[in-house]
Amino acid sequence: MFLYETHMHTSTVSACAISTPAEQVFAYKKKGYTGVIITDHFINGNAHNTGRMPWADKMRFFISGYEKAVAAGKNCNLDVFLGWEYTIGGHDFLTYGLDMQFLLAHPSVAAMEIKQYSALVRKNGGYLAQAHPYRQGFWINDPRPVDPKFLDGVEVHNNQMPDSVNRKAYTFAQKHNLPMQAGSDSHDAEQRYFSGIKLREKAKTIHDIIKALKANESELIIPS
Repeated sequence: MFLYETHMHTSTVSACAISTPAEQVFAYKKKGYTGVIITDHFINGNAHNTGRMPWADKMRFFISGYEKAVAAGKNCNLDVFLGWEYTIGGHDFLTYGLDMQFLLAHPSVAAMEIKQYSALVRKNGGYLAQAHPYRQGFWINDPRPVDPKFLDGVEVHNNQMPDSVNRKAYTFAQKHNLPMQAGSDSHDAEQRYFSGIKLREKAKTIHDIIKALKANESELIIPS
């Protein structure tokens, strides 16, 4: 089996993260992971402030954590894939399968609502999963999942959430027959527990991971 992290942050881009891309990559390598998806907060979420930079410069900054992780991954033979955590009304959405070309071509993407964002992501071959859908916080407008028709999957286990929140997410995904995934939501390479998914075959691209998720061919990694 091949182990993959689906939800993690780097201090280069995510304002809430502690560890650098290299520190994160080496930690996962030590834990026996095959690859990781870097999901730094997008610039409409808890990312370092990019101010009045031109859009292209904002995007170059945004993928810099991923690029540093790729370089570290080459040094220790760990695969690194690009994703991001997109925020709408306090809700977070893990987005996979898109690239820098997509970001540069859509300078209005940071201001979209879920219906528009979901349609754009899917039109361009991307995948959208709601992260920790029942998380509560003063910054969250409505601590419930969005309409399932806008989602390709659901994060049913998040290491940073209490069991009660994860159970609700699992029930929601099960009710609506949505693919399930687990993630560490790692901000610190020194965290005690790691999560993610297991695949039977090694992923060559992020789209191999997306295909396995959609086909329910992945196994959840949930710390006991």
